[in-house]
Amino acid sequence: MTVSSSNSEPVESVVLLGLGSNMGDRLSYLSYALNQLNTEVGRVTAKSSVWETEPWGFEAEEQFLNMAVELATTMDPFTLLGVIKSMEARLGRTRIKGPGYRSRVIDIDILLWGDKVISGPGLQIPHPRIAERRFVLVPLCEIAPYNIHPVRGRSLIELLGECDDKSEVRLYTQAV
Repeated sequence: MTVSSSNSEPVESVVLLGLGSNMGDRLSYLSYALNQLNTEVGRVTAKSSVWETEPWGFEAEEQFLNMAVELATTMDPFTLLGVIKSMEARLGRTRIKGPGYRSRVIDIDILLWGDKVISGPGLQIPHPRIAERRFVLVPLCEIAPYNIHPVRGRSLIELLGECDDKSEVRLYTQAV
């Protein structure tokens, strides 16, 4: 949803992303992804601490490291999605068709795009499961607790308080 101003310069959108990793050097994968977002996509304007969480929706030996990032970008949502998928592939993420979740070296999800609701092939914003996942809500609330979910009409901190997910979300480190 890039909008041009009268002088033809693109307007920045504020996007909230979720990053996660549960394979290999998890912290290095998060750090590399942050650097690439700054280089290829826009400006990282805020980032949460890194939180260690159990896998959600599947069994795995390794715990996840998760964080949230606020990003200013002039890209449209579908271009950003393509860049993200390319970044994930370069880091070694392999996508296997089929049901269920799997361990991954990196996962980058577009969670919110300002107050927009966007739906298209392979992309749904806001991310449809934000309100169900503490590993998403805890880092999001660290950087944007009062952002309003455009479909639910509730702040992220309210959604966290109402979340039925009781999985543990532990502070891992405050800096990446």
